[in-house]
Amino acid sequence: MRYYDSLARLIAQFQKLPGIGNKTAQRLAFFILKMPEAEVRSFASALVEARSKLLTCSRCGNMTDSDPCSICLDPKRDNDYICVVQESKDILALERTNEYRGQYHVLHGAISPLDGIGPDQLNLKSLLTRVKEKAPKEIIIATNPNVQGEATAMYLAQILKPLNIKVTRIAHGLPVGGDLEYADEMTLARALEGRQQI
Repeated sequence: MRYYDSLARLIAQFQKLPGIGNKTAQRLAFFILKMPEAEVRSFASALVEARSKLLTCSRCGNMTDSDPCSICLDPKRDNDYICVVQESKDILALERTNEYRGQYHVLHGAISPLDGIGPDQLNLKSLLTRVKEKAPKEIIIATNPNVQGEATAMYLAQILKPLNIKVTRIAHGLPVGGDLEYADEMTLARALEGRQQI
């Protein structure tokens, strides 16, 4: 079926989102068109505002609206622990467990030679600087339990071990091939509790 140009453009924009195919994009587009115009404007405004106001924390790499982020500035957080994650959304998943009270570091990806992503494309320099300056007791590697996450974890362990800091990996209570953001709180809590030194 051929759509009007404006509807076709809306569907095409939804298809750019991860996991959204043509049929889902069509459903979303028609849902938006049924919404009151004020809600559509509010939705569009929220998208533009989030994109323009959110920035990256200069300390940990987390997504934030102030620099440094609220986690880095929180005096109740334990600076002896740094949990390394792939993306900011992984922090949200770990925070839901209420088990971890240390600091974080966001890599913004994982090593994936097939996708042209090597260590130089990750947020590693600031991690090494933090570790050398703050000398935490433990670095917890919480990358996804898939090939890219494992490769990244092994690389991190290799570059951090010479600094005489304990390096651990979260336990594999998470499904292999899964993402942290989709795991339930209990699974993530057990994974944090069962982490092992690597």
